[in-house]
Amino acid sequence: MSQIQESVDVEVPVSVAYNQWTQFESFPQFMDGVESITQVDDTHNHWVTNVAGVEREFDTEITEQHPDERIAWHSVGGDTSHAGVVTFHRLSDTQSRVMIQIDWEPSGLVETVGAAVNADNRQVRADAKKFKEFIENGGSHSAGWRGNVEAPS
Repeated sequence: MSQIQESVDVEVPVSVAYNQWTQFESFPQFMDGVESITQVDDTHNHWVTNVAGVEREFDTEITEQHPDERIAWHSVGGDTSHAGVVTFHRLSDTQSRVMIQIDWEPSGLVETVGAAVNADNRQVRADAKKFKEFIENGGSHSAGWRGNVEAPS
């Protein structure tokens, strides 16, 4: 199991950072390797990725979501296994911290070597930096669904 933790401070209010992060279909604009995300319903997304020549299609389910606080998910089906949580922290009226935590299971030689040399950590760090640039330059952060999803008991 590979574990990644990264944070980025952004010069936008926490609600703007949260709203942008819930616009899953915009992820290809700031995440390398993400070709597309289709939001199926309020808690399910379909991902198509291509990282280092490894193509994957999989679905994710949001397992917990609280506006301006956190979004947690895990993969379902497909040939990849991962879970994560993104938390949003108010630093001031105009600044927020976005904390990203991902646990994933590399499969195959390319992913196993990539995880061993921390390529996955570097990629998440680079994507967090691109998220910062994207959102601070206007992004596409229209108000998204702001409902709650309670964690399973």
